[in-house]
Amino acid sequence: MINRIVVVGSGVMGRGIAYVGALGGYSVTLVDINETALQNAKNEIEVIFEKGMKYGKISADTAEHARQKLNYDNSLAKVAGNADLIIEAVPELASIKKQVFEEMEEHASKECYFATNTSTMSPTEIASFGKRPEKTIAMHFFNPVHKMPLVEIVRGLETSDQTAEIIKEVAMNMGKETVVINEFPGFVTSRISALVGNEAFYMLQEGLGTPEEIDKAIKLGLNYPMGPFELVDLVGLDARLNNLKYLHEKLGEKYRPAPLLEQYVKAGRLGRKSGKGVYDYTLGKELVPK
Repeated sequence: MINRIVVVGSGVMGRGIAYVGALGGYSVTLVDINETALQNAKNEIEVIFEKGMKYGKISADTAEHARQKLNYDNSLAKVAGNADLIIEAVPELASIKKQVFEEMEEHASKECYFATNTSTMSPTEIASFGKRPEKTIAMHFFNPVHKMPLVEIVRGLETSDQTAEIIKEVAMNMGKETVVINEFPGFVTSRISALVGNEAFYMLQEGLGTPEEIDKAIKLGLNYPMGPFELVDLVGLDARLNNLKYLHEKLGEKYRPAPLLEQYVKAGRLGRKSGKGVYDYTLGKELVPK
């Protein structure tokens, strides 16, 4: 039933979703109103293809076939009408998601399914921005999308069984494992990740240890593949702060953001994307495993 996918937002998550969608055999259009961002996404997707071939993850034929499936556009209004599924991957702010979903609703066919790549927000609330709650669901991809095996599929209050099954099939065709859960703020993974990451910032501001020592303790002592500071630098300190603020509002005091995290964000230390977060990437130090 799903052949054509539109991905809205060409940031790290959107470009990753477009990549795995094309590898999964879908015709994918990546949309962003910012032409520079769209070109950057195209360049980054090409880098992923090249690395995939270099390390033997995909063949040259597979890469070329997927490239032919990928399109880029700056107008959601122009491409939404042909989509079977639209995946929204814009920042975790209700005002932005509302604007995007209203445009999706205006231009998409009545048969089209809507998905939001949110890590914490309510798919029920996001569905209310459109007029098809039974066809709306959350697809929580993980960063980096092309490496992380899970998609957390979250049903809203009125999401139909058919929608959940169709979206599960889409994720599996993209090469992902899935869990299908019911809505609650933060879902499964974000609630745990936010707690661990926030507690790490409290430890840092208390002087318990250096970022390297705390990351090493978590990785080797708890068998995490990546330390909490390595992870937050990858996903973005601003994104983590937005998630914590939302969870603090919905679930209470245990999610209150650490003051040091807020201070870093105010200083513009947003992680790898800004060159400096908890760690300084301007020094050429690669801390995140390839």
